Amino acid sequence: MLEQLRERLSGLPRVWKRAILLGFDVLVLLGALWLSFTIRLGGPFTPSTIHVLLMLLAPVVAIPVFVRMGLYRAVIRYLPERALWTIMQATTLATLLWVFTLFVAEATRLAIFPRTVPFFYFVFATLAIAGSRFLAKALLWLPERAVGRSGGVVIHGAGPAGIQLVEALRSHGTNFVVAFLDEDPNLWGRDVAGIRVYPPDRLEALIRDHGIGEVIMSAPSADRARRAEIVERLSHLPVNIRTLPSISDLVSGKYLVNQLRQIDIDDLLGRSTVPADPELFRQLVTDSTILVTGAGGSIGSELTRLIVKWAPRRLILVEANEFALYEIDRVLRSTGAEVVPVLGSVGDAALMRRVLDQQRVDVIFHAAAHKHVPLVEANALEGVRNNVFGTLTLVEAARAAGVGHFVLISTDKAVRPSSVMGATKRWAELIVRHNGGLGDTDRQRFCAVRFGNVLGSNGSVVPLFREQIAAGGPVTLTDERMTRYFMSIHEAAELIVQAGALSEGGDIFLLDMGEPVRIRDLAENMIRLAGLTVKSEENPSGDIAIVETGQRQGEKLHEELFYDPAHARPTRQPRIFRSPSAARATGDLEAALAALAAALERADEAEVRRLLFAYVME
Repeated sequence: MLEQLRERLSGLPRVWKRAILLGFDVLVLLGALWLSFTIRLGGPFTPSTIHVLLMLLAPVVAIPVFVRMGLYRAVIRYLPERALWTIMQATTLATLLWVFTLFVAEATRLAIFPRTVPFFYFVFATLAIAGSRFLAKALLWLPERAVGRSGGVVIHGAGPAGIQLVEALRSHGTNFVVAFLDEDPNLWGRDVAGIRVYPPDRLEALIRDHGIGEVIMSAPSADRARRAEIVERLSHLPVNIRTLPSISDLVSGKYLVNQLRQIDIDDLLGRSTVPADPELFRQLVTDSTILVTGAGGSIGSELTRLIVKWAPRRLILVEANEFALYEIDRVLRSTGAEVVPVLGSVGDAALMRRVLDQQRVDVIFHAAAHKHVPLVEANALEGVRNNVFGTLTLVEAARAAGVGHFVLISTDKAVRPSSVMGATKRWAELIVRHNGGLGDTDRQRFCAVRFGNVLGSNGSVVPLFREQIAAGGPVTLTDERMTRYFMSIHEAAELIVQAGALSEGGDIFLLDMGEPVRIRDLAENMIRLAGLTVKSEENPSGDIAIVETGQRQGEKLHEELFYDPAHARPTRQPRIFRSPSAARATGDLEAALAALAAALERADEAEVRRLLFAYVME
């Protein structure tokens, strides 16, 4: 029965709940006055007509005071203990105003009241008003399963989207909106859709007073930098954060206004994306036969999803992992594009020549590589075989087949490399640059695109941190001083394609990655975005600890994107820069490759490592 009462009361419109509370208070105040007279007179009290009128004045005076003091704005189920002080203030003021009417009545000789009645009235009114609310809180507090893990909800943004969201949450019936936050001072203190609007700096007080467990960002028209600023401010508070999708997603129909998404870590990057240049996409992709190596990987698969949107003639997927190839092939075929899956390695020269000759490929995006630094460090020979000589095999096959554009996906670890993986990618860059300078650069253009970490890519720290947080911690990082560049996977794919269209032959393009991110800050933000707290010496009762494991072999504290930042040249795409031409000639590259191949053939790992670093560090 109590459960039914809870459900019926919680389902009432807010205006009805306030009306019930207001009516109850009127009866309580009248009852408190009658009881005060009864106790003072020592027996049953039968009021005269003038007494009835003066008693009715008590709620008439008190209710506006209660409204002004906010007694009808509070959500009963989240009523804090400190609300007792507010109730006492309200009943004190109401009592004083009523006493003033009594003095007026006595001065005009309309009626005489015992002096102790107002005192008894104040005591009984305070006990009844406060007691009824806290009793209702105890009886009507919905179970955890009904209100959800997060408790009360605050919506950041009192605009049209926020109002629609309130209505959607009310109809859903399991989220209870306590307040709006908005930066417009004209809205502060006003009610929007029946919800009071507060300035953003009141959030901590709302969390403390109303049991707020979740903040929903309702600013779909804000750019990414503004949204990141808001998220950064909220992420340090003990609340879960969710957001309405961006306005572009709402307009495209990808989401509805009542569909929320969890804040993702890329919301904290604060990078306002630069719109893609459609002419560059059409120039390189539309009606072209495109081949993507490593098509089942994180970058490769995102590239293929982007490419099919620009109507290529044919899309060839080269992937050594059978399941990864099956998955991306299945996804792309559902778009209606002509897709050719090729199971095999880029190091298979015969296979690459056969595919390029048969398919008459126009553009190659070479994303296949071994990228995990510790694994490549422990398997240096295989790393060199795949990353260096796999690239060489594909480049030579592309030149022989007359492929128009070749785009190598490189990494910031290729700049002054300290790891085998970084060194192999630098060799791959030099191979592409060398071949880009051979032959007719108007007919064949070879380039490399260098950038940092991609959020959510296979082997990156983000999925590892998510897994560790889901398991209850600890989150491990090698050195808390470490910084890395990060970019969303979609933005990286867009810039790679545009860089390929900008190639003049032998280019190395550098993507603007913004400011480097401290890995410790990344870990802390991910913990907070999961609705948890960081366990530390300052907060020993926190949820997730962060443990430093020590720097691994080949790992740098800080990565670089440029050998010489001062000489990087801008392009027509503001996020893409062109590296200056190499100061040294690459004519000796062929001799260096021959020496490296001989050492690899002998499986002489020490010599392979020596040659690998000696050439790129000269």
